Formats: sequence, C-alpha cells, structure tokens
Amino acid sequence: MTTTSLPAAGAPASASASSPRRSRAAHSAGFWTAVLAFAIAMAFSTIPTPIYALYQQRDGFSPIVVTVIFAAYAVGVAVSLYLVGHVSDWWGRRVVFIAALAVEIVAAVMFLLWQDVTGLIVARFVSGVGIGGLTATATAHIAELRAVAVPSSTIAPVVSNFANIGGLAVGPLVAGALITWVPAPLETPYAVFLGLLVLALVATAVIPETVDRGQQRRSYRPQRVAIPAAARGAFWAAGTGAFTGFAVFGLMMALTPTVLAQAMGVTSRLAAGAVPFAVFMSAAVAQVVTVRLSLRRQLLSWILMGVGIVLVAVAVAMGALAAFVIGGVAAGAGVGVMFRASLGVAGSLAPAGSRGEVLAAIFLIAYVGLAVPTLLIGAALAWLALPVVLGVFAGLVLVLISVATPRMVRRLAA
Repeated sequence: MTTTSLPAAGAPASASASSPRRSRAAHSAGFWTAVLAFAIAMAFSTIPTPIYALYQQRDGFSPIVVTVIFAAYAVGVAVSLYLVGHVSDWWGRRVVFIAALAVEIVAAVMFLLWQDVTGLIVARFVSGVGIGGLTATATAHIAELRAVAVPSSTIAPVVSNFANIGGLAVGPLVAGALITWVPAPLETPYAVFLGLLVLALVATAVIPETVDRGQQRRSYRPQRVAIPAAARGAFWAAGTGAFTGFAVFGLMMALTPTVLAQAMGVTSRLAAGAVPFAVFMSAAVAQVVTVRLSLRRQLLSWILMGVGIVLVAVAVAMGALAAFVIGGVAAGAGVGVMFRASLGVAGSLAPAGSRGEVLAAIFLIAYVGLAVPTLLIGAALAWLALPVVLGVFAGLVLVLISVATPRMVRRLAA
C-alpha cells in the first residue's frame, strides 16, 4: 500500500523525444489506460481486508496471525521499492509496469490455490513486491503520457494519487460486496480481480513507452537511500509524520473486521469492506481538495488525524459504530494530507540531485510504520483488551505527531 508514489530516481528522457511518432491521441488513451490499470492493481492489494474474518472463522487463528499476514505485504512493498522501484528509469516504464502487473497476477493465483496461513503470508508478500515495483513506475508513466497528450495540463499528479488511494479504497468495498452476495467467498474476489489484472496487463502492453532506453543504459544498483546531514531533525520529523500516518492506515486495513466484530458485534462482511473504503476514500478526496494549500497549511491536518484516531479508540471502548466510522474517516483524511505534506517537507530538505534518495528513505520509514505497529497491536491483543490496546496506540500517535509537526513547521519557516 502507498498513498503517493516514490519519484523516479533517475532522469528519464522526455516522452516526446522517446516516441516522436506517437500521436497525442495515443498518449491520451495510454494515460487513461495506465490510470485504470494502476487503480485495479491497488484495489487488488486491499481486497483481503474483509476476507480476513472468514479465514479466522475457518482456521481459528488469532488477530496476531492476521497482522502477520498483513505485515508480509508491507515488507514486500518495502523490499521492492528498495530493489526495483527506480529501475523503470533505465529499463522503460512499460516493461516494469507489465512486470509488476504480472507479479500481481501470480499473487492472485496464489490466493486462489494456496489458502492456508503460509500461503496467505507468501501471497501477500508477493503482492507487496508487485505494488512496490508499480507505484513509482505508474506515477512516472502517467505523468509522462499526460505531458505528451496535453503539455499544459497539471492534472497528472492529482489523477495518479487518486488512482492510487482510490484504488486502495475500492478494493475492500468490492470484496465486501462479493463475499456477501456471491458464492465461494474465499475464491470469487480473487478470481474477479485475476481477470481484471489480466485485462490490465494486456491493455498496458500497448501503452506508448516514455523512456528512451538507448540513452539510459546503466548497471543495476539498488535504490540509494539518503538522510540529509544538515537537516536531520526536520527529516526525522517528516519521517515521523509518514510513520504515524501509515500506522493508522495499517490499523484500519488489518484490524477493522476484528474491531467491528469484537467491539460492536458487527459481523457484516459488507461493513468490513465499507469502513476501510470510507477511510481510504476520505484520504483520496482530502488530497484533491487540499492540493493547492501551502505545506504549512497542509501540516494542520495533524489535528484532524489526531482527533480522528482518538475518536476511533473512544468508539471502540464504547462500542459506538457511528463514532468509529466518523473517527476513521477523519483520521484517513488527516493521514492523506499529512503524508503528502511530510513528503513535501522531506523533499525540501534534499540537496540538488538527491531528492529521490531522501524520499526513498521516507518511504521505507512509512512502510515500517505500516508493518511494525500493526504487528505489535496484534501481539498485544493476546494479553490486553482491545480498547486498552487501541487507546495506547491512539495516545502514541497523538504524541508523536504533535511533536513532529511543529518541527516541520519551523523548518518551513526557516
């Protein structure tokens, strides 16, 4: 899972130079094709969310197992971002885009055929690997296609971010509907998305290439990761913003079905998908609405994020479903804006020529936030009551973000 995408580390040739004979119409069609394929892949990455409860019912495993399965995805994304997230600068956007979709297809087949705990962990890891390779590639490809189709347009970043987070939102909702009303709930969602991913791969194969690979021949190296020595305090503040935001997303994605069942007595499969949908869609909409705000104003989103996660914890303690949903939506909106602002602050700290390396470090910190807190919450549930665990989590998030945000603001004012 990502809420934005890692900028390309290299310097790809302009799309117009790499494909001079391509028409603007072809690039326009390729733009929308890439957006749709990106959204499908991101949606696939979140369809297990409402299905976790069914696996628990079938196999009787504890919440810690759910968090391990979920964390495997985050580990896969982080590994892939580090190893291959930047190689489309040299190998071409389309070939890496296609390869990432192929990896997601492999993951879908694994979910269909290997449904014990080991299989779920491996399939989630493989899905993470595909998403890690896709996010930076798709975002760069979408921007370059749009630059040829409509050179004066500025909508590409907004559209690609909405496809990213909107896809994350749609996955649980579609899966929740399918497992509610369609037979074979443990197979049908994966079969449906397997078909969609195959169609996306076929369509992506004819998208115009936007990198001149003849001018980008380099020996392979992993993504460089850098921390700016002159502004480490502000960097770690930005990293804290990314870490806490992804921790909130991880909680809502991995444990929503457990929370709904244990704290509110809600076992609806559709609800287990609808709540994460609302959380992620609020993040997507918030990013669109606030896109023109200054970074300093965007950083005010820490208040919304903090209030939202505290309301989530209070709602769980009280068994209040409406408050839980409202808190989740508020926290999701805050996280969407806070994460983008954290990336903006981190990017402003980077020396010339190393922006991609600094942002790579922020992304790795974010995915640690996606995996580790969720694992710790799952482990804590073996000894402590759910309201206690979520109360502690909400308190830590509030403390971290309230300390980190002023430091980022001071850096912007310097």
